[in-house]
Amino acid sequence: MKKLQKLAKLMSDHTAIVVIAFAVITFIYPAWMGWVNHAWFSDFATNRFTSQTFIIGIIMMSMGMSMTTDDFRILAKRPLDIFIGAAAQYCVMPFLAYTLVHLLHLPSDLALGLILVGCCPGGVSSNVMSYLCHGDVAFSVGMTTASTILAPVMTPLLVSLLASGATVSIKAFPMFVSIIETVIIPVAIGFALNASLGKNKKFNEFQKLMPAVAVLGLAFVVGGVVNSQGSSFFTSGLVIFAAVFLHNGLGYLLGYVVGIFTRMNKAKRRTISIEVGMQNAGMATNLATTTAQFATMPNAAIIAAVSCVWHSISGTILAGFFAWLDKKTEAEGAGVKKVKEAA
Repeated sequence: MKKLQKLAKLMSDHTAIVVIAFAVITFIYPAWMGWVNHAWFSDFATNRFTSQTFIIGIIMMSMGMSMTTDDFRILAKRPLDIFIGAAAQYCVMPFLAYTLVHLLHLPSDLALGLILVGCCPGGVSSNVMSYLCHGDVAFSVGMTTASTILAPVMTPLLVSLLASGATVSIKAFPMFVSIIETVIIPVAIGFALNASLGKNKKFNEFQKLMPAVAVLGLAFVVGGVVNSQGSSFFTSGLVIFAAVFLHNGLGYLLGYVVGIFTRMNKAKRRTISIEVGMQNAGMATNLATTTAQFATMPNAAIIAAVSCVWHSISGTILAGFFAWLDKKTEAEGAGVKKVKEAA
């Protein structure tokens, strides 16, 4: 178990490398990730249940297994912070996506994909990134929880509003059902397991493997999308990558600006920056590939797939940058202290 835990830590510390490796290998050998897209059945809302759907559910359950009743108390104790964070999440990224869609003149299917990414809740890796950059982890968990709880209503509502000009009719109900099935229920199951087995030593040891499960799951999701959409990644040129890069990067920046204007401390500013900028692109990919209304626009999954990869990379880079700033400040402080002592 100790060896597995070390491997889990290694994988969580190198999320970007793992995800990129799976993406590159799948791009070269697409068939090895074909199983991710295998369709098992359809639900009453005509959403397809693929292997990817279950993978997303497992990732969400692993997140739920890290949550306790204390995390939910955060929502009650810090309502203003959580409200600001959730408002930023569902205002900045959706409307930023809408603006970029028009500035870059994206085709309707790619535009729909970017808007879908923008309207999803915070990414499942954002809590880890907040921890790595010495952010406010409790605030991060609270924001993730709030945005996820709001997702069944806010995501379909905003997509319907902002993508109303698309050539496909977007209906909220199938997306609502899909989010309930792939996000809310798995998180609830994970939370219930933690609540009932949280004091069990074997369960605690097992919990330490969950970061690796989430990383591996994300890599599988990305691999599955590359398998189905990889040949189309470069057909629209650099505009796809420009859209994802600008959407994600400006999201980090505007999130940090929100933290400044609302007078949050440094840890909270870093957290809200990461929470706003890192979307649950895995969920967006799942919605784009399994929700009935997206069936006529398969290319909508391309931007979601690119976002899956890039958000993991950029989040890791940003967290590392913030951590580097802290080390630099500490080193400078130690140097000043030595000079004063010498004097």
